[in-house]
Amino acid sequence: MAHLIRQYSLEPGAVEIEYMEQYFDEFRRKKTAQEIIERLNGREHLILIALASAQDDVDHMVPVAFKVGHELQSSETDPKLRDLVERLSTCVCFTGRKVFYGWIGGTRKEWRGRGHYRALTEQQEEWAERRGFHELVVKTKNRFYPMRATLDHMHFDVVKFEPHAYDNGESKVYMSKKLLPSMIDEHKTMRTVEEAA
Repeated sequence: MAHLIRQYSLEPGAVEIEYMEQYFDEFRRKKTAQEIIERLNGREHLILIALASAQDDVDHMVPVAFKVGHELQSSETDPKLRDLVERLSTCVCFTGRKVFYGWIGGTRKEWRGRGHYRALTEQQEEWAERRGFHELVVKTKNRFYPMRATLDHMHFDVVKFEPHAYDNGESKVYMSKKLLPSMIDEHKTMRTVEEAA
């Protein structure tokens, strides 16, 4: 199966992601376009959306999965990102290296299990490696088993686990992958990537 992926610039991409997040019941707090713009503005970032045929009309393409990431620096001033860097400081080296953070993403329920998330992740890896990033890190929750399984199959390592006080499903899992040119040869998805108009 060939995957169609669109790469978006900041403002149109932020609007699309705000729209897409409405399809995800498991996201307790949806991101607004303004939040996304504020987070990504002024830093290297990537907004990707996978498209596939609508369930009731194979000729109509709809957004089915998304992935948003950005550079993460040791000198972050935003409180949330500064906290993230502090949590990663024991397992990710920031000194003299470019670290890419896979911030948000997911696949709509009706299209899960078809490789869209993997295709987006492979495209994100390729984009980041070509721009000189050394490592890709992801933070997720223990309960997101399908996403964790995909990242496991793609050789992401668990570098940190933060147990939740009373709900292990809410425990935080930090995963990481070193980005090397040879890794692109291991990619398994066929992808067509186009710039969004």
